[in-house]
Amino acid sequence: MQTRSSQREFMGHPLGLSVLFLSETWERFSFYGMRALLVYYMTKRLDIAQADASLIYGAYTAMVYFTPIFGGLLADRWLGKRRSVIIGGATMALGHFMMVFEPLFYPALAVIAIGNGFFLPSLTSQIRGLYRDDDPRGKIAYNIYYAGVNLGAFVAPLVCGFLGERHGWHWGFAMAGIGMVTSLVIYLVGSSHLPPEPARMEPASSRQPAAWAPHRRSLLFLMGVAAIVMVFRGAYEQVGNTIALWVDADVNRQIGPGWSIPMAWFQALNPFSVFLLTPLLVARWDRLARRGVETPLLYKMAFGAAVVSLSYLMLAAVTGWTEAHAAHAHWAWLAGWFVLMTLGELYILPTGLGLFGRMAPEGLRATCIALWYFAGFFGNLFAGSLGTLWSKLPHDAFFVIIAGVASGAAMLLALVARRVGYVERRNPSVSISVH
Repeated sequence: MQTRSSQREFMGHPLGLSVLFLSETWERFSFYGMRALLVYYMTKRLDIAQADASLIYGAYTAMVYFTPIFGGLLADRWLGKRRSVIIGGATMALGHFMMVFEPLFYPALAVIAIGNGFFLPSLTSQIRGLYRDDDPRGKIAYNIYYAGVNLGAFVAPLVCGFLGERHGWHWGFAMAGIGMVTSLVIYLVGSSHLPPEPARMEPASSRQPAAWAPHRRSLLFLMGVAAIVMVFRGAYEQVGNTIALWVDADVNRQIGPGWSIPMAWFQALNPFSVFLLTPLLVARWDRLARRGVETPLLYKMAFGAAVVSLSYLMLAAVTGWTEAHAAHAHWAWLAGWFVLMTLGELYILPTGLGLFGRMAPEGLRATCIALWYFAGFFGNLFAGSLGTLWSKLPHDAFFVIIAGVASGAAMLLALVARRVGYVERRNPSVSISVH
């Protein structure tokens, strides 16, 4: 990997990482700000039934992860990353402002999803170009970038959620649009610090082997991991769906007389926990690496899925007790759940993103990053389908099912990790290099 020798740095990393970090922070502010309001807006303002709202929520978030596959291909072959980010950012800003008008609700969701398809893979795929292949800083760059994702996700429910609940839903959606415009401005101003555009990938012809053919084994491996992450997301993506409904109906949000915590504010607990736990985990992993101990990435991901499963079992126990005693769960249980669930998330999602970034072949980088996000398409459809069971089952039984989904993903990841290790031991020449 080539970088400019005169590359400026900030806090020990290329300045370009800060540009990407802040661009993603504000883009995620817009996305999570709108998402924090979406289920409440549909059920309380548009009078959409809970099961239908869960399906719409799942379909929208699924499309957000579906469109990057096409956006990544267009960026790699024709548009380039910079142009794709600009097109995507402008389109998403338009969609968020369309949300202000009720008759444009469904078109606005479609416009946001299309814009995201251009923006997301093209922004993320520029990280690797900031570092040489032998630069050890590149290994934790994705964790730092993931913190940017969660900085925006932390602030968004506090600002957009408060405006939406207390002053009108459309104020919250407008603020999300302002966040997207801010993201685009930061990217344009800081684009000189980003890596140059790589050569475009030429479409394959009948006389030319497919561009991905030399990397078939690695790409098939990544596709398998993405399929398992899809299962995991069926559990993880309940955060903005059935968990939000549980907060509204079954959680005691009172703090002192006459004041309760706004519903959407609880969505900020997940990114807040990311800030709390990421430095601790990065320091631990760095300390182990200096001692020569490094857990294979797939085993880390399997551990993370298992922790998420444990968090849902905790919710099942709390909900079973409160339903048996006709009581509401104290909000502290919800806070504890977010911390435990986020611990598992940090072992699987940024780790998986780093895996895809490191294994992506040159010229197919945006496409491979899009493949990682594509797992979210089927995962969110799966999560939306699971969400329809919320109003049909006792809530403790529902949470047990979700725990089983996360456990299934953990077992599949562990099996793949074991198989990869077996293949590498038998034939080192086909090593997939995921350690």
